[in-house]
Order: sequence, then structure tokens, then C-alpha cells
Amino acid sequence: MTSLSPLPGTHSVLAEPDIPVPLGPARILLLATGAGVSVACLYYSQPMLGVMGAEMGISARTSGLIPTLTQLGYALGILLLSPLGDRYERRRIMLCKALLLVAALLLSGMAPSLTLLLPAALLTGLAATLAQDLVPAAATLAPAAKRGKVIGSVMTGLLAGILLSRVLSGLVADLLGWRAMFFIAAASLLGLVWAMWRHLPRFHPTTDLAYPALLASLLTLWRQHGALRRAAMAQGLLAVGFSAFWSTLALMLHGLGLGSAVAGAFGLAGAAGALVAPLAGHLADRHGAEWVARLGAGLALLAFTLLALSSGAAMATLLPVLALGALLFDLGVQASLIAHQSLVYRLDAAARSRLNALLMVCMFIGMACGSVAGSLLLDVAGWLGVMLLCVLSALAALLVRSVR
Repeated sequence: MTSLSPLPGTHSVLAEPDIPVPLGPARILLLATGAGVSVACLYYSQPMLGVMGAEMGISARTSGLIPTLTQLGYALGILLLSPLGDRYERRRIMLCKALLLVAALLLSGMAPSLTLLLPAALLTGLAATLAQDLVPAAATLAPAAKRGKVIGSVMTGLLAGILLSRVLSGLVADLLGWRAMFFIAAASLLGLVWAMWRHLPRFHPTTDLAYPALLASLLTLWRQHGALRRAAMAQGLLAVGFSAFWSTLALMLHGLGLGSAVAGAFGLAGAAGALVAPLAGHLADRHGAEWVARLGAGLALLAFTLLALSSGAAMATLLPVLALGALLFDLGVQASLIAHQSLVYRLDAAARSRLNALLMVCMFIGMACGSVAGSLLLDVAGWLGVMLLCVLSALAALLVRSVR
């Protein structure tokens, strides 16, 4: 086992799998699929909010609590649970989270009212942090010269899961009802449990810190690395606009008389952006992560500006612009995320789970803030108010990324 010079107070050593395992296409596909299937559970509810609210007799503002609690649960889970991947055997943690996620999805599908659905949403977010264990696992298995490309490939699965989840849930809600979507998702997670148990290796822990000290080391890492702070702040700001758009799109379209399937179909435009992930990782390996991150933030700013300018257009114009805008800003946000992950994984190979936790908790706090702010702005300022928030968040991210 290779030794590293640890940060003060981290007691870190570099971990490798128990046995050498080739990271071939099949294992990369498993990691990517697992990341996509698990993270998709965060977003199934978004295109279905209109029909869920109508069945339960709740307002648009109240229904916005469902994705908000899911994203807050995810942020909390990343902060409190993801660092365990450095302390304990990672595969065992992933299997436990997958089973917990199955239980949360079944609870959501059976919930008779918002009183039970909201705790289930929070639990879904906590357990869906499985995705954030799979990405550091890929980084550990990947050879250093190809790490950015491998991370990009796994993130393609994760990002496709985010975006295609909306398409799938919109269609299922129209055809079978919104509850069926949660049951289908639970079944897919059971298949993932079997595949991970059969085909993923065991991983040595990278630190012997007790849990309180493990959490305290997050602050040490945050203080130590200015590059981590800039990456987390910029990605969190981009997440505000990303979430504000996707968490209010279904409600806006529902107000125009369009169903959940139409809202979900816009995920196809965004899903095309997931294809940029391996390219973004390759560019980060070759030209530097900072350059790719600035490019991504600039593209998101351009897309949100276009969406803001078209907010008052007729439906015949609005719908194509929405599709184009979704494609462009997803390209930008995803390229920026891959660049930021490539950047932070280089900082300390023995603390990848904790570094990833700090980056992603900032991102999902941004997403939760975007959901809340987007729902409020849609209610009081309409779609233009939501788009102006998106523009400002992307501009702020670009400024953070441009200042040393």
C-alpha cells in the first residue's frame, strides 16, 4: 500500500482495492449505471409535481417542498455519510445505501399524504448519496493518466440519470400514475444491489480516524485548499440556476395546460449535454480543469440569458427556446462539474470521499436554495423572475471562477 503525506489531523493513507482489478468497459459501465440509477431518484418527482399536487390538494408552493427536502437530504447525506467511504470498506457502505434507497422509494410510492411523503423525500436524498460513493470508487480504480476521462465516463451515467429521470417519470406518471414511478425505481435499485455485490471489488479504508474526527477533518481540508473552496462555491452557484429551472419548469408548463410528459420531455434536450462529460474530463486532463470550468460557467450564463430574453414569447417560440436553453446550460453545468471534480480529486488521493463530499454538499445546498427561490419567484414574479435568478447565479459562478 502506497503512503502519502497526510494533511494535519487526517491520518490518511492511499487505499487500493483488496485485489488488483482491471477497470475495463464493463466495470466502468456498472459504475456509470449505478451512479445514474441512484441519483435519478432525486429527480423523479419534479415533472410529477403538478399531478402529485392535484391528487393531494396542495399548492405549487407547498409541492415545491418535495424536491427541496430531497435535495437537502442529499446535501446532508453527502456531508455526514459520504466521508465514511474513506474510513470504512466502501462497497459495504454502497450496498447498505442502495437497500435504504429501495425502502425510501417504496415508502414514497405508498404515501397516502404529504405528511408521509416529505419524510420519504428526505430519506431518499440521504440514501441517494450512493452516487457519490461510486464516483470516488472510479477515481480510485482508474490509472492516474486516464482519471479525468474515467470520471467523465462515470459522470455521463450520473448526469444522464439526472436528466433522463425527468423524461421517464413524466411518461410513467401519464401512463401509470405517479406512484408507479417510485415502485419501478425501487425494482431497478434491487438489480443494482445484486450487480454491485457480484462485480465490485472491496476497498481498503484510507484513514483510521474516528467518526467525529473524520467530520472535523472536512474543515481541515476546506481550510487547506483554496482550489477546493473556489470549485465548491462556483459549482454551488451554478446549481442554484440549474435547480431553479428544473424544479419550476413542470409547474410553469402545467400552468400553460401542458402535462407532465411534456415537462419530462425537456430532459431529452438536457440529456444530450451528458455526452459532454467524457470530453470535458479529457480536456481537463489535457488543458487544465480551470479553463474547462470557466468555459462551462460562461456557456451556462449565455443559455440563461437567452431563456430570460424569451420568457414572454408565444408558446410556438418559447418551447424550442426552452429546449435549446436546456441543452446549452446543461452542457455548461456538466462540463464545469467534471472539471471541478478532476481538480479536487488531485488535491489528496487519500481523502477523495471527503473532498467529493465538500464539493457536492455545496452543489446540493445550491440546488436546494434554487428550488426554494425558484418556487417563490415563480409565484410572485413569474417565469421571468426565475430566469433572472438563473442569470445572476451563472454570472456569479463565472466571477468566482475567474478570480484567483
